[in-house]
Amino acid sequence: MQVHYLIDGPEDAFASLILAHGAGAAMDSDGMNALVRVLATAGFRVARFEFAYMEARRLGARKPPPKAELLRDEYLAAIDAVSLPGPLFIGGKSMGGRVASMIADPLHREGRVAGVLCLGYPFHPPAKPQQLRTTHLEALATPCLICQGTRDAFGTREEVASYRLSRQIELFWLEDGDHDLRPRRKLTGLSHADHLDAMAAKVRDWARRILTESGARR
Repeated sequence: MQVHYLIDGPEDAFASLILAHGAGAAMDSDGMNALVRVLATAGFRVARFEFAYMEARRLGARKPPPKAELLRDEYLAAIDAVSLPGPLFIGGKSMGGRVASMIADPLHREGRVAGVLCLGYPFHPPAKPQQLRTTHLEALATPCLICQGTRDAFGTREEVASYRLSRQIELFWLEDGDHDLRPRRKLTGLSHADHLDAMAAKVRDWARRILTESGARR
């Protein structure tokens, strides 16, 4: 499998991050660009890639996203195909983060991955809260940070509070944020940029703590 990347952030980063896109937006969408920009500014070397169905769309094929379970091998191939500085974190936006969380534990046991970052985790499809996507999260052994808007249609703060999740999972809530972490400014006084900056600072601090606790070195 040939993997094409977009790489941002300092070459001497304290850690690197492989970031996969969500189900409906490409790796260079406005939303992904905004996420990567703040994470690179926070000190990460960020590598983005696309799953094959999304690459096919660039050539005119109208392919729907496969089930997340069917994308695990593609994510593993993307990890194998790139060389990045420092300890490695994996993750993604929505579906991309879900796939990363599915493959993380064996990689963490082997010392290849330090943690998982999920930006807007799709706990369930919108308006279908009974269709949970949390079974593997109950026993996740890899340190994981989920950054979630409190009114995310894929899992609100009230809904997620009732889920059984691994103690390795840390939740960072962004007030009034939607699935893209975007708040309603008239209600909160906060902008999307404010939430993205807060997210990036949290991710940086979380990653540094994980690396310190694990004894990882650059």
